[in-house]
Amino acid sequence: MKNLRLKSIAVLVSLSLTSCFSDKDDYENVSNGLELENRIIELYGSTSVLIQPLETDYNAIPNDINNPITEAKVELGKLLYHETMIATNANMEEGMYTYSCASCHHVDAGFQSGIRQGIGEGGLGFGIYGESRIKNQNYAEADLDVQPIRSPSVLNVAFQDVMLWNGQFGGVGSNEGTQSSWIVGTPKEVNNLGFEGIETQAIAGLDVHRLVIDSEEIINSSYKELFDNAFPEIAVEERYTKITAGLAIAAYERVLLPNQSPFQKWLKGDTNAMNNEEIEGAKVFFNKGQCYTCHSGPGFNGMDFHALGMKDLEGPEVMTVVDDATKKGRGGFTGNPDDDYKFKTPQLYNLKGLQFFGHGGSFSSVKEIIEYKNEAIAENTEVPANKLSPFFEPLNLTETEIDQLTLFIENSLYDDNLMRYVPESLPSGNCFPNADYMSSSDLGCN
Repeated sequence: MKNLRLKSIAVLVSLSLTSCFSDKDDYENVSNGLELENRIIELYGSTSVLIQPLETDYNAIPNDINNPITEAKVELGKLLYHETMIATNANMEEGMYTYSCASCHHVDAGFQSGIRQGIGEGGLGFGIYGESRIKNQNYAEADLDVQPIRSPSVLNVAFQDVMLWNGQFGGVGSNEGTQSSWIVGTPKEVNNLGFEGIETQAIAGLDVHRLVIDSEEIINSSYKELFDNAFPEIAVEERYTKITAGLAIAAYERVLLPNQSPFQKWLKGDTNAMNNEEIEGAKVFFNKGQCYTCHSGPGFNGMDFHALGMKDLEGPEVMTVVDDATKKGRGGFTGNPDDDYKFKTPQLYNLKGLQFFGHGGSFSSVKEIIEYKNEAIAENTEVPANKLSPFFEPLNLTETEIDQLTLFIENSLYDDNLMRYVPESLPSGNCFPNADYMSSSDLGCN
């Protein structure tokens, strides 16, 4: 009986201590959460500024005034974005019907490519999240559709008015005054249509990547009704074109919002959506880490261009020549020396599990790029010191703070339900995002 009593006392003491520790943890989480909330309010006036709208709330999502989002456009755009049937202008016969927009921006890699250089036509294989896509050895470099810079994510593009690392697509907003760079006969000429960046890139991209919207083919397929529903106000003779297709794709891309991530849930009032370490990491983000100075708005992307001295694509494995204009980033587009080596601030959602970061893919993890910014020592010797951004300076973060910040970005900004943005199948019945024989095998399409 005495032993039983002692065991009971021990259990009660243990439960009491456990309860105390749990209360302490809960208290710290609530306390730190309140500190974070107050800091965000101090910076922005309200936490709601950072909340992303629902993907179905089309009025709340930033729209191009010339291309209002509708459900019919989004549905059409979702299918065209993944459709390999429209790859009918391939450079080589074996590339026909094998690639899509999603080849370089697919859900399994957070709408990036999953590899250092995205490959459209001339690529083979997929793997699990795009990591196994390789060059088809039958392709010469001139015929290969490969990116000379890392493919940026299409997540959160609704919060950007110009597109690509150099911002060359977009006929309004940030590109006002750059008309002299909208060279006739190049994709940049599409800026003259007067759309924002997402719409401009989607239209231009169809030609760049040799994806064809053939009116006769569309009219004779189930896509006809989808176009009719999406663009009833457009005259029939102008309804089935690359412009309407691009506008539908852009409408779809605008709704790609990672609004189910823990940080978004926390912003909406779920105090348990982030644990204490993630909250600590968020505090670093909005304080000592100074991340918010460039990564702003609901997408943490910002619309500024900065020179951070990162390397361009380089090494024997690079499949294409990186020209001087690409290396100069924004300056390569505008022709203004003050813009040289500046690149657009990327968004920060759904980066967990990726292997390449920076415009040249020279970093292999979120932590590695945080450490780079913490030390602020340029790795690219071609970038003059006087061109580096004034924001590129040592942060003096501790190892613990770096770990906490990494945890916040990788976990709290990760929406694990992005598959809601992907069609179950295509009208063509084709495999997607790629339909070459290796990808079809990897994806279980054959």
